[in-house]
Amino acid sequence: MKVEKILLKKVINGDQNAFKTLYDEYSNYALRVAAAVTKNNSIAADVVQETFIRIFNNIHKFDVNRPFKPWFYRILLNECNRSISKKETTTYISDYIENHQEISEYDVHSFEEYELLYRAIEDLDEINRIPLILKYLNDFQDGEIAKILDLNVNTVKSRLYKGKEKLKKIMKSFKKEVN
Repeated sequence: MKVEKILLKKVINGDQNAFKTLYDEYSNYALRVAAAVTKNNSIAADVVQETFIRIFNNIHKFDVNRPFKPWFYRILLNECNRSISKKETTTYISDYIENHQEISEYDVHSFEEYELLYRAIEDLDEINRIPLILKYLNDFQDGEIAKILDLNVNTVKSRLYKGKEKLKKIMKSFKKEVN
């Protein structure tokens, strides 16, 4: 946390190398999140780029005494929502992997193993999909998710629970289709 605070202070002071380090730290995972939220890899790339432009232009408004990740992901999700409202398309994770091999090389598990899971996540309503992505793909705590989404913690817990239940049903139906 202390190292990140020092980095953010440098970024606020206009250090371009520090901004590049910040970009390198967050861009790959942000791209995965944006792809899962927007369901489109080309939109996701644009969303991440726009997110970093907004970060660059607004970093002076950031309070370095607060955690950066929730602020970053709030901007990322806002950009995802803005882009979704412009264009609605679906891209399956297999297409995403094929076009972004350099991103999946950092993962411990192969995305192909989880194609059904990612398709199931895509089928969820946004109200359940986004909290699940933040919790299980980004390791945010319920309270952090509540801050990012500007919701009550109990609402987040409810959406996570309902999302997991819906995800189980979707996965069961996909498994029946495969067999």
